Amino acid sequence: MTPRVALIGAGGHGHSHRRTLKDLAGRGLLEVAAFCDRNAVEPEPGVPFFDDHRAMLTAVRPDAVIICTPPHTHLPIALDCLAAGADLLLEKPPVVSLAEHEALAAAVRSSGRRCQVGFQALGSAALAAFREAVSGDQVSAAGAWWRPDSYYRRAPWAGRQAAFDGALVNPFAHALMQSLAVADGFEPVTMELERYRTREIQTDDCTFLRLTDADQRTIVIGVTLASEVFVAGEIRVGDSVLEYPTDRLKTPEYSTFREISGRRGLLENLLSTESLIAPLDRTRTFTAVAEAIVASPPPALIPTTTPHPAGGGMILPGADHLVRQVAATGLLPSELDQAWAVPPHRVTFDDQRGVVRAQAEHR
Repeated sequence: MTPRVALIGAGGHGHSHRRTLKDLAGRGLLEVAAFCDRNAVEPEPGVPFFDDHRAMLTAVRPDAVIICTPPHTHLPIALDCLAAGADLLLEKPPVVSLAEHEALAAAVRSSGRRCQVGFQALGSAALAAFREAVSGDQVSAAGAWWRPDSYYRRAPWAGRQAAFDGALVNPFAHALMQSLAVADGFEPVTMELERYRTREIQTDDCTFLRLTDADQRTIVIGVTLASEVFVAGEIRVGDSVLEYPTDRLKTPEYSTFREISGRRGLLENLLSTESLIAPLDRTRTFTAVAEAIVASPPPALIPTTTPHPAGGGMILPGADHLVRQVAATGLLPSELDQAWAVPPHRVTFDDQRGVVRAQAEHR
């Protein structure tokens, strides 16, 4: 029987899932059961629309549901979908705390359903090739994008720390998850974090962190949404680099990037009998780190910004160079003598009871 799939959150980023649904439906791999959104969205001929997900679940009884709503709404919607007997493709970040992660994991186990998290880059053949090619005690990541001020006005929750928004926990969440995937088995013991903002928002648009595990392995990440120069997103181990959004790889044997084709779609994987690419359990450490980031003190304002040449907000001059410098050296901005930098916020992770608890140290 052809599986029937519904989408909750059919506007905004949900359009990317609508394209996937249309493609897979055209190949006969699924039927689009329904769209749901609290706001009016562009209709799809023949696809029922609901503005309440519970009403949709009752009326349609889908086999699987894609949840593409703000992160702080994920858990209750996911629990309702599981109770209705549906498998889940849950956008990243999956939930906003380890307590929520454990509650959802328990519901997945008791329901017997499957839950895939939307870290689509984990299905990349380039990631698999990169993991086979590298070894080392330091994994680093860098990314530099531009988001205008209007990006933070797109929704009531945008730019709000309480809604689990922020450069590394949302737009650059793949950088953190890819780094954890490369550093296989990495469980952080400490985190050193520097969060900054270039505009009037509650959360950060420039994030730098260093994670260290019990074996003194490190993951170091620098990302920004305030850069004039674009850096797609790079994972680095030694002289090897994976550009994860484009599936391009550079190793010591190759002087330039080469594309490694092949990326398994998460929805198609969910609907198959194959093992999940991004099961909920695989994202537990991501959730622990993301929760600690969001629970940290408010970001510091960077005073040395300038207007973007195209308008729409401020940029941090040299941001692209800085994130790559952090990734290459393993040093945070405060250790690189940036005049605007503040001392890092330090967190210790306690895993003695099997549940990671973040205990912040004073600066």
